[in-house]
Amino acid sequence: MTEHFEIHERDGAARLGELRLTEPVTTPGLVAGADTEPPHPDTAAVIRDAGSLWTDERTVPEGDDDVVTVLPHRAFPSGTRDEVVDSFAPEFPAVDGPSAAVVTSDAPEAGGAADAPVDAYVLSDAQGVVGHASAFVDAVVRTRAAVAPDTALYLAGVATPRNVAGLVYAGVDLVDATAARVAGSRGRYLTTDGERFLEDLSELPCGCPACRGGRESFDRRACERHNVNALAAELRRVRQRIREGRLRDYLEGQARHEQWVTATLRELDQEYTHLERRTPVVREAEITAATDDTLRRPEIQRFAQRVTNRYRCRFDRPLVLVPCSARKPYSESQSHAQFHDAIQYRAHLASMTSPIGVVPQELELTYPAQHYDTVVTGRWTETEKTFVADVLRAYLDRTDYPRVIAHVPPEGYRDICERVAADVDVPFEFTVEDHPTTTASISNLMQTIEGESKYRKREREHNTVRAIADYQFGEGAGDALFPELSTTSRLPKLQVRDDDGTQLATMVPNYGVLSFTLAGARGWVDSDAPTKRVEIDSFVPRGSVLAPGVVDADDDIRVGDEVVVEGPSAFAVGRAQMFGREMRASTRGVAVKIRHVEER
Repeated sequence: MTEHFEIHERDGAARLGELRLTEPVTTPGLVAGADTEPPHPDTAAVIRDAGSLWTDERTVPEGDDDVVTVLPHRAFPSGTRDEVVDSFAPEFPAVDGPSAAVVTSDAPEAGGAADAPVDAYVLSDAQGVVGHASAFVDAVVRTRAAVAPDTALYLAGVATPRNVAGLVYAGVDLVDATAARVAGSRGRYLTTDGERFLEDLSELPCGCPACRGGRESFDRRACERHNVNALAAELRRVRQRIREGRLRDYLEGQARHEQWVTATLRELDQEYTHLERRTPVVREAEITAATDDTLRRPEIQRFAQRVTNRYRCRFDRPLVLVPCSARKPYSESQSHAQFHDAIQYRAHLASMTSPIGVVPQELELTYPAQHYDTVVTGRWTETEKTFVADVLRAYLDRTDYPRVIAHVPPEGYRDICERVAADVDVPFEFTVEDHPTTTASISNLMQTIEGESKYRKREREHNTVRAIADYQFGEGAGDALFPELSTTSRLPKLQVRDDDGTQLATMVPNYGVLSFTLAGARGWVDSDAPTKRVEIDSFVPRGSVLAPGVVDADDDIRVGDEVVVEGPSAFAVGRAQMFGREMRASTRGVAVKIRHVEER
């Protein structure tokens, strides 16, 4: 557990943090040896290595608030057997000041390293694993699972301008410029989209200080400086992307031209648990869906899973499937206004879209359904078709519609519907002749639902509240939390009340989720709905709960989740700022932002 490293912002596994030295160091960042000349102004010369125990006995250093002291260590190459690592593992004594322990990714917990009183971990076999995407992802995931979540991870000798965004996205906090400098000394000119030999460059594609003298005077020393400049600039770009919550978008763009990033991204997507538990359930950032890799994002997979595993349709009318719209939420678009005018609440509406899948009308505000933008060409890739078809098939298997009216264009949408129609029992009807908004198509839609009765505004609002609760809290939560309810205000800012008029929750239009009052939180605790709890010490939180005050927290808590906070002195409700394990194991940072609290 750390005393000198604090995480300020999170974007999945990537973190924006601070090494709390005499001169604070922002992470992810460049570091170098404390006794060396920093190769770039952005580099913090703060690493002091106490030395290897393979070559000599080492005394325990005193520690220094100016630097990160790397404790005496024994490094092991990649692939070393666990029993060997454990047999030769050194001790990890506490020192005064910031410190780091050297571990191997094959056995990061060896010798008690996982519980060491340090602020950072140095991966000794980093150079052996980074060259292979699968080995790198395994190493980071295994190390992150073993060590305290609020400690920094340092990979030395591996960072370049083209891979550092991928390193950070996986969960790396500190890197150095060694690999970039070595490449420059060998005449390899590095950029974010690859490397080139100096002999192959007729002009320099960069405007950094090292490149401004032109190609003729540009030698290998200048190439070293350029490579470090490019690495530092890329880290600045990465930090800004983390602040914006859009590092994944940037990585997907890089993956179009950099094979290592592509492989790493796809290997990480196979580690769903590692990424999903660190990915917020709500946020403001828009998702840019430009490639098939977007379909594997944790936010997209989570939405599809919740719609097909948690959501329950409470309408007994036919289902009308319609295409998505460029404008979000869909109901504010011109095309969907025409669909609504034709349907007049005589059927249940759901939108089909890549990359989201299927969006029931009650969840059109729920993140990420109104927080994405996609490339619109009218042409679907086979990957997109397969994904949306799988979601639609699972959705229909879980629901009980009397029939499905597919009011979709004849391109990819219809192909998806026809695939699913062949696999499910519910009958499909197709109403579009050319385009969904033509007069003929709208007329077909109206005729198809003629005779169906309208559902009332009250039914729509109540079903929306319960559907959001199912999605947000778990299967059956809507009925368990709100067996009887009334609503005031209007969509999308509904207020949920009980029969006595006591407010229980409010719908948050930015994210399409529910926020509880104290009365609603107490009802949540007393209900059969799955509850996310944070247990705290004997104090009354004001504004927030810091991690040191957390006694316990449920494993399934994610950043942005609604949580109940309970302790001997207080009962509160708020929104999680860390995932469950991080709350329990961290010694710094805000664990929960409190909305309402009462003393006991």
